[in-house]
Amino acid sequence: MLCLIFSTSVWGQVPNLPTAPTKEGSGQSAADKMPSGVHDLTAQDLEAFLDGIVPLQLERDDIAGATIAVVKDGKLLFAKGYGYSDYEKKKPVSAEETLFRPGSVSKLFTWTALMQLVEQGKLDLDRDVNTYLDFKIPDAYGQPITLKNILTHTPGFEEQIKDLFTVGSESPNLGAYQKTHIPARIYPPGIVPAYSNYGAALAGYIVERVSGRPFNEYIEENIFKPLGMTHSTFRQPLPPGLAPSMSNGYKLASDEPKPFEVVVPFPAGSLSSTAADMARFMLAHLQDGQLGDARILRPETARLMHSRLFALDQAANGMCYGFYEESRNGHRIIGHAGDTLYFHSDLHLMPDAGVGFFVSHNSLGRGQPPPRTTLWEMFLDRYFPSTSSPEPTLASAKEDAKAVSGTYILSRRSETSFLKIASLLGELTVSTVADGMIEVAQLTGPNGKPKRWREVAPMTFVETNGHEKLVFKPDQNGRMQLILPYPFFVGQRVGLFENNKILLAVIGISLLVMLLTLVLWPVAWFVRRHYGHKLALTPMERRLRLALRIVFVLDLFFMAALTGLVVYASTHIEFLSDRGNTWFHLAQAIGVLGAIGTLIVVYNAIQSWRKREKRIWGKLQATLFVLVCLGFLWFAFAGNLLHFSSNY
Repeated sequence: MLCLIFSTSVWGQVPNLPTAPTKEGSGQSAADKMPSGVHDLTAQDLEAFLDGIVPLQLERDDIAGATIAVVKDGKLLFAKGYGYSDYEKKKPVSAEETLFRPGSVSKLFTWTALMQLVEQGKLDLDRDVNTYLDFKIPDAYGQPITLKNILTHTPGFEEQIKDLFTVGSESPNLGAYQKTHIPARIYPPGIVPAYSNYGAALAGYIVERVSGRPFNEYIEENIFKPLGMTHSTFRQPLPPGLAPSMSNGYKLASDEPKPFEVVVPFPAGSLSSTAADMARFMLAHLQDGQLGDARILRPETARLMHSRLFALDQAANGMCYGFYEESRNGHRIIGHAGDTLYFHSDLHLMPDAGVGFFVSHNSLGRGQPPPRTTLWEMFLDRYFPSTSSPEPTLASAKEDAKAVSGTYILSRRSETSFLKIASLLGELTVSTVADGMIEVAQLTGPNGKPKRWREVAPMTFVETNGHEKLVFKPDQNGRMQLILPYPFFVGQRVGLFENNKILLAVIGISLLVMLLTLVLWPVAWFVRRHYGHKLALTPMERRLRLALRIVFVLDLFFMAALTGLVVYASTHIEFLSDRGNTWFHLAQAIGVLGAIGTLIVVYNAIQSWRKREKRIWGKLQATLFVLVCLGFLWFAFAGNLLHFSSNY
C-alpha cells in the first residue's frame, strides 16, 4: 500500500500554454470551506481540494499514480501528478512529462480528424462507409452504415475482443485488422446504440485512406503539431524519445508492473499522452477549435461536433459527433472515458462554463465505483453544485416501478460467439423497493450499495440524492429498454431463457448434481464392497451407468476448461488471438461431446421407466440426470458456448 504520496505541481510549466493566475487565499482550508456552498474554481482552491482527496484515493484503492489537468476560460488552471509512474523505484508522476494511456479517450482525436476531412469536403457523413473502403462491410437489414452511425455508436456491430490488445514490439496493421475482424451486424444501423471499438477504428482507417497519410502521421501533423502536443503519440511501440517517459501500468500498485499494451485497432485507443498535452486538446475544443494561433477545426465544425446527434429520449443523455453527453448538476457536459487493461481515464468538457477536466490512473485499483468517477462528481458538487429543487415523485411511481422491473442485457455484447455468456452474466437487474422506488443491483454508489431511483416523470427515474436518470421506453419492437446515463449502449429486457438468475441457478444445481454423482460413485463402491453387496445390473445397464458418468465428466471438464481459459486470457492478453483459437475450440469440442451425450442420459431414463422391476428411486434418479443435462444444454445454448467461431 502507498504510505507516502509524492506529487509535483506543474502549474504554468508548460511552454506556450497560458495559465490562470492564482488568487490569494483567505487562510481557510478547502475542508473548512466545503459546507458553505459554491466555491470559486481557482488554482489555489483546486489544489487544496485535490491534494486532500487524490492521495487518499491512491492509498485506499491501491493505485500507483494519477495525472490530472483542469482548464478554465482558455487557460491551463491546474496540472499535477500524484503518486508514482514506477511504484517500485518511486518515480513520481509529472503532469507535463509522464505519459499515460487514455484508452478510448483516443477516439476524440479520431473523431476530430474525421470532422477535419468533413469540413474539407472529402467526407460525407451520410454516405455509405463502403464508399471510402478497399473492402466491403457486408450488407444487412437493407441499410448501409454511415459515418453518422459510427460517430454515434449505432452501426449495429456486435462486440469483439479478439486481438483488441496484444504485447510485443510489432506495429499493428490497421488495414489487415479491419478486413479480417468485421463484426456481425446484430442491429439495423441508426437504431440501437452499442459501443464499438471496431467502428472507431474503421473511422481511423477511413481517415488514413482519404487523407493518403498513415493515421499516426495524420494525427501528428494535423492535431498534435498545431496544438504543441509534443508528448503525445498513437505510435506503438513508443518512439525512442518518448518511451522513457511512459508510466508503468498496474492492476494494483502492490502487483508487478504489466507490459506495454499494444492496441491493435489503434485509432480506437492507442494514444499515449500527458495531462498537460490533454489540456491543450481540451482548450482547443472549448474554444471552437482554436488554441492560440493554431486552429484544428472551424468554429462551426467544432460547435457541430459538440451538438447532439442521436438520443433515444429527450430526457436522456445523447451522443454528439463522437463526444457523448454526461450532463449533471444543471450543466451540459460532454466527454469520453477510456480504459485499457491497466490505465483508466476520463475527459470532461463543460462548454457553458469554459471548463475541462482530465484525469487518468495507471492502475485498476479496488474502488467501486471507479475513484476517478467519484473525484469528478465531487469536483462538480464543489464548484458547480446543483441549484434546482428536487422534483416531486409521481403518483404512478409504484405501478410504473413494477412495470419496469426485470432483467436487462446490455446492447453492447457479442451475440454470435461464446462471449455472449459474459453479457448474460453481466445483466442488470431492476427491482422495486420501498415507496415505489427502484434499484439496479449493478449500479452502486460510493458506499458500495445499489443506488435508488424515484419516478419524477412518466417512466423517468432520477437517482435519490443524485442527478443521474434512468429512462424506460419500448424499442421499435415493443420490448422495454433501459436507457442509461451512458448513451453508447442500452439495457434490453430479457425473458426467462436468458435471465441470468435462472441460468445461474440451473447450471449451479446441474453441475453440483453431476459432481456429487461422480464423487459418490467410488464411495458407493467402497460401501458395497465393505458389506459384500453387489449391484444386480445387466451388461447393458453397466455400460449405460459408465457412459452416463463419462458424460458428466465431459460436461464438468468443459465448464472448468472454458472458465480456466477465460481466466488465463484475462492475465495474458496475447492469448485472445489466433493463438488461443485451438484451445477454445478444443474445450468447445469436449462440450459438444458432452451435449451429444445427453442422448445417452435420456435413453437411460427411458430404459429405467420401461422396466417394471426398477425401483421408483432409480427411475427418479434417472429422470434427475436428464434434467441436469438439459440444464447444462440450456446454459450452453443461451450463452453460445458451443458456437465455434474464429472471431469473438
